[in-house]
Amino acid sequence: MFNWVKTAMLMAAIMALFGIVGGMLGGQQGMLLALLFGGAMNVFSYWFSDKMVLKMYNAQEVDETSAPQFYGMVRELAQRANLPMPRVYIIDEQQPNAFATGRNPEHAAVAATSGILQLLSASELRGVMAHELTHVAHRDILISTISATMAGAISALANFAMFFGGRGSDGRPANPLATIAVALLAPLAASLIQMAISRAREYEADRGGAEISGDPNALADALGKIQMYAEGRIPLGPAEAHPETAQMMILNPLSAGGIRGLFSTHPPTEERIARLRALAR
Repeated sequence: MFNWVKTAMLMAAIMALFGIVGGMLGGQQGMLLALLFGGAMNVFSYWFSDKMVLKMYNAQEVDETSAPQFYGMVRELAQRANLPMPRVYIIDEQQPNAFATGRNPEHAAVAATSGILQLLSASELRGVMAHELTHVAHRDILISTISATMAGAISALANFAMFFGGRGSDGRPANPLATIAVALLAPLAASLIQMAISRAREYEADRGGAEISGDPNALADALGKIQMYAEGRIPLGPAEAHPETAQMMILNPLSAGGIRGLFSTHPPTEERIARLRALAR
């Protein structure tokens, strides 16, 4: 029930952002059009955002024939979590990461990169996939997929305002400084909304993943390995091209150093690991 409240709050906040940017673009008429567009995006996100995200990463669905060990692992964990079997995908990408998507447990999918399959041991991978299945059980995946889609739409609308200017409520051209401010602050506001609902979910998913897999230390080890890879990697993975989906991942693939750490969608990895170690003890 609480996740439905969070989803409703997310949709309302994003709709408000659409209205503000629309008002800057075209006054009252622009606000109305933006609100209608935002409403349509909410409906579209609910039904199709999972397919969009999987296509964005060129994820390939696998089964017990094409990926027997990985598929069997997910099936065993889903049974332990008392969840329907999700669709299983692999992303051909060396950057180690994983995420879950879908509007509910009955229409869920989990995805992992080929990099994480190679980097982690079997027990560590079990911890990661159990974490993702906890997101499914808590229905966090609907919030993540909607926020990813809507944040991208907000950014596109703000860029439109930057390049084409806008009009005030009286129909006259808007103050260019105000238009620039909205274009810059709207994506930031969308990111803040994402963060407000994202960090606490990660702690709960870590705890649930540890319980489902039965090995908190394995999940802690997995987070440590992924973090070390992220800090030393050279090539950019697909997540850098789609930063709006960062909050969906097991670990934020974007650098969180300096001031950027204040705007991270995930809690500090060190804190997550410490909590898992304490849980193991």
